[in-house]
Amino acid sequence: MRLDNEKPDYDSIEDRRGQGGGFGFPGGGRGGRGVNIPIGVGRGGFSFKTIIFLVIIYFILKMMGIDLLQVLSGGMSVPGGGQDTQITLPDTRTEVTDNSGGGLQNPNVPSANSDAGKEFVARVLGSNNRVWGEILGSNYQKPKLVLFDGFVQSACGNAQSAMGPFYCPGDQKVYIDLSFYQDMKNKLGAPGDFAQAYVIAHEVGHHIQNLLGIADKVQQARMRASQTDANALSVRMELQADCFAGIWAQEANASAKILEDGDIEEGLNAAAAIGDDRLQKRSQGYVVPESFTHGSSAQRVTWFKKGLNAQSLKDCDTFSASNL
Repeated sequence: MRLDNEKPDYDSIEDRRGQGGGFGFPGGGRGGRGVNIPIGVGRGGFSFKTIIFLVIIYFILKMMGIDLLQVLSGGMSVPGGGQDTQITLPDTRTEVTDNSGGGLQNPNVPSANSDAGKEFVARVLGSNNRVWGEILGSNYQKPKLVLFDGFVQSACGNAQSAMGPFYCPGDQKVYIDLSFYQDMKNKLGAPGDFAQAYVIAHEVGHHIQNLLGIADKVQQARMRASQTDANALSVRMELQADCFAGIWAQEANASAKILEDGDIEEGLNAAAAIGDDRLQKRSQGYVVPESFTHGSSAQRVTWFKKGLNAQSLKDCDTFSASNL
C-alpha cells in the first residue's frame, strides 16, 4: 500500500497512549448508555475480588447473548429495529478528482505504540477525510481518531482494547489500540497494511452513517424491534460500513494511487476474517445465524466489493437490499 501521496491528518489524531483509563462496557443496555464498572486497582494491579467480579460479569453477559464487539463497532448499543425502517441515501456520485500530494515515504506496517504506527493511522485517516470531503462537500465533518492502550474513556462509556476498534457517535471519534493489528495478524489470520487501513475505513464508514442520519434512524427502529430483528438491522449497518470502506479504497486509489498488488486481497481477507460465522465457529464451535450482528464472512466480502465498484452512495443501500 502506498500512502506517500496522502497527507497525514495529525490534527485529527488524539494520542492517549500511556494515559491509562477506566474500565467498562460502552453503550451497554438497550438504551445506549455506558455501563461503568468500578474496579479497585492498588499498587499491585487488580485485586483478587476485582478479578473474580470481572469473570462473573463476563460469563453473565455471555449467557445473556450480549455481543460486546457489536456494542463497540457502532460506538454504543443501537437499540430497536423493524423491517419498515426507511433509510434513504443521497444519490451522490463518488468520483474524486483531487490529487493531494504528501511528502514522506510510505511508513512501514505499524506496530503498537510506534511513531510509524501513528503516522500510518494519520495518513489513512487523512485519506478518508480527503475522499469523503470531496464526496459529501460541506456536509462532511471530520471525525477524530483516538489512539489508546489498554483502556479508554469515550462519550459512549469506558472501553478496553480487547474489544477492538469502535466508533462513538456521541463524540464523533474513532477509537483504536494499535495492538489490535497484531491480533488481526496472529489470531485472525488477516495481516497486511491495507487490511489495517480497511479497519479504519470501516469505522469512518460508521461516521458517515452518523452524518447522514442513518445511525439515528436505525437506533429508533431497533428500539421497537425484537432481538432478532434488531440484530438484522445491525448487520445491515455493518455491511453498509464495509461498503463505504470500499468506496474510500476505490476513490483514494483513483486519485492518489494507494493500492499495490495484493492489497485488495488483503482487504477481502480481513473482511472475511471478521465475519460473524467465522468468529462464532472459532470461539464456540458452532454458528447461530440469528445472532449475527455484523454479517457473515461472505456478506462482508460482498459488500466491500460493492463499495469498490460503486458509482453512487446508493450502491451501498443495504437497507433496501432483499438479498445481502
